[in-house]
Amino acid sequence: MTKQELSKEIAGKTGVDQPTVLACIEGMMATIKESLVNEEPVYLRGFGSFILKKRAEKTARNISKNTTLVIPAHNIPAFKPCKDFLAQVKK
Repeated sequence: MTKQELSKEIAGKTGVDQPTVLACIEGMMATIKESLVNEEPVYLRGFGSFILKKRAEKTARNISKNTTLVIPAHNIPAFKPCKDFLAQVKK
């Protein structure tokens, strides 16, 4: 499902016009991104959590050049669904 399809679906269920719904979705995504950049997790009850996972520094190899390089420690965004949501998806 694309963002456009999601906004149509929500607009149909709520009766709110589609451009307003699309603006709300865009605003939500921007706020979640901003929070994660500031290293603040976002918890949505009944849905899940947007969190940062810390990756440790590691050594990698470039096989074609036969060299080693160090990948520095970094954060990556992750989504962790809540238990109820996970149970519904597993069925």
